[in-house]
Amino acid sequence: MENGVNRRNFLKTGGIVLSGFTMGLSALHFEKAMAANDIVQLGVIGTGSRGTGLIRTLKNIPGIRVTACCDVLPFRLDGAMQYADKKAKAYDNHKALLDDKRVDAVIISTPLSMHKSMAFDAIDAGKHIYLEKTMTKEIDEALALVEKVNKSKKIFQIGHQYHSSRLYANIVKTIKKGYIGEIKSFEAQWNRNGNWRRVVPEEGLERQINWRMYREFSNGLLGELSSHQIDFVNWVTNSHPERVVGTGGIDYWKDGRETYDNVRVVFDYPAGVKASFTCLTSNAYEGYQIKVQGDKATVVIKPTSALIYPEQATKKELGMVDGVSGATVPTMNKEGAIPVNGTDDDPTGQALIDFADSIKNNTEPISNVKTGAKAAISVRMALESVLKKKTIKWADSYNIS
Repeated sequence: MENGVNRRNFLKTGGIVLSGFTMGLSALHFEKAMAANDIVQLGVIGTGSRGTGLIRTLKNIPGIRVTACCDVLPFRLDGAMQYADKKAKAYDNHKALLDDKRVDAVIISTPLSMHKSMAFDAIDAGKHIYLEKTMTKEIDEALALVEKVNKSKKIFQIGHQYHSSRLYANIVKTIKKGYIGEIKSFEAQWNRNGNWRRVVPEEGLERQINWRMYREFSNGLLGELSSHQIDFVNWVTNSHPERVVGTGGIDYWKDGRETYDNVRVVFDYPAGVKASFTCLTSNAYEGYQIKVQGDKATVVIKPTSALIYPEQATKKELGMVDGVSGATVPTMNKEGAIPVNGTDDDPTGQALIDFADSIKNNTEPISNVKTGAKAAISVRMALESVLKKKTIKWADSYNIS
């Protein structure tokens, strides 16, 4: 059967796709990372909730040591230092941290508006870089950073951690093997019910603490949430959007914020593929979800799980799969869905392991400056469409070699 899903082929190839990469923070990766008998000395620039969370995760990863931390807010810096190495140094200026000769690599987890300038400084200082998503705030910044990184010999990884997720790797492999069929639609949402506001402990710190709510510093919901899902669609399609149209507003939270509390955008990808992205802050029903719809099946992706729902014509053949040597392939559940393995995954931890591996093996990360730039450009195109209430097209100047 041409382009069909049959039991023999599924057992031979699809079963591996559904069963592989289930170890999360794997012993294999730890062993590989430690093989070079080196410790990556890491500095963290920006010790807010994300930066401190990464430091806490790093405590459980062999081969990496947090030897320096930097933040302009003393209470945040003090909070992070308790999770860093006992001999770690604290800095209130990122350039002073970059001058620390002990530091091999840095994590930059500052407000988005600072990403480009701090990444430039880190490259000039000869450090490997893990830059939190989104890569840059503006399109010209993304293109400039691509050029800068290409001239550097240092490792540069973007914090779109789902690139390191074994669950997401399984999903992408399953799609690329053709088991979902021809895809024409992606539907993504990341909905929450809350004002996204953080407590400001001292007068005058509103914009530093709640920077995500101000256009000077942030691309709002599209940059902070939808960017992960946009990056995923770029990954699956191995392309970028050709055009985007969107809408949004400050329609629920009347508290002085400048970034929108709801957004809805639709991208046109090559070959007629459409991808929609929705973010709400007034309703959390089904929270995070991506639906990938093909003519053979639909994949519904949650943060730590995914289910394949076969179309009626392929349900019988997919349901026959019962196992392969050395692993058990999940059969259909009572709703008729096939689970995708990888639920013990920790994408953030695995991304940090991958960063250390890339440094020690001198290999390009899978979430790199090119994938990061495509996602950042896509996000900014979407935001421009929402702000200007018009269709925004991908320009030839955005193409990345």
